Amino acid sequence: MTGLGDWTPQALAVPGEVRPVVCAPESVLSRAGAEVDPNSAETVRLAADLVATMRVAPGCVGLAAPQIGVAAQVFAVDVTGHPKAVTVHGTFVLCNARVVEATRWKAGREGCMSVPDLTGDVKRASRLVVEGELPGVGRTVRLVTDAFEARALQHEIDHCAGLLFLDRVAGAHAIHQRKVYL
Repeated sequence: MTGLGDWTPQALAVPGEVRPVVCAPESVLSRAGAEVDPNSAETVRLAADLVATMRVAPGCVGLAAPQIGVAAQVFAVDVTGHPKAVTVHGTFVLCNARVVEATRWKAGREGCMSVPDLTGDVKRASRLVVEGELPGVGRTVRLVTDAFEARALQHEIDHCAGLLFLDRVAGAHAIHQRKVYL
C-alpha cells in the first residue's frame, strides 16, 4: 500500500468533460462530501472530469469534487512543473483521502479557483502522509510527500471536508487581494 504504482489518469478509460467551477459562497463548498465507491462508474467519470477541468485551467494544481458542484470526497492533483514543488507524483486522483501524518508546519500563500479574488496565508504541514483510494481500481495507496505537493493535498482534502483556505487563515490580516490572475 505505497505509492501510485503504475496508475495514471488513462486508467480511468473514460474521457473527462470540462465542468464549470463553482465559487464561494456556493453551499456545496461548505459541506463535507460523502465517501464514494472508487470503483463505481459515477466516481470514475467524476475523476475523469476533475482531471479534464484541472488541465484547462491555467495554473491549477488541484481540484476537488465540491468545486465542480459535487459533494463527494474525490480530488485531482498535479504539481508537475510548479517552482515550489519538490516531490512530484504527477497527475493523480484520490477518493476518500485522509491525512495519516502531518509534520513540519509552515505558513504559505494559497489561492483557489473557487475564491478567485483572494489569497491567504495558511499554516500547513510541509511533510505529509496521506492514504486514499485510486478511482477505477479501488486500490488503497499511501503517498508520502512534502513542500508544495503536501500543501496542495491538504487544500484539496479540506475542500472534501467543506473547508476553504479562508477557514484556515489566522485572521483578516492574512487575507490578500489576488494580484495575478493566471
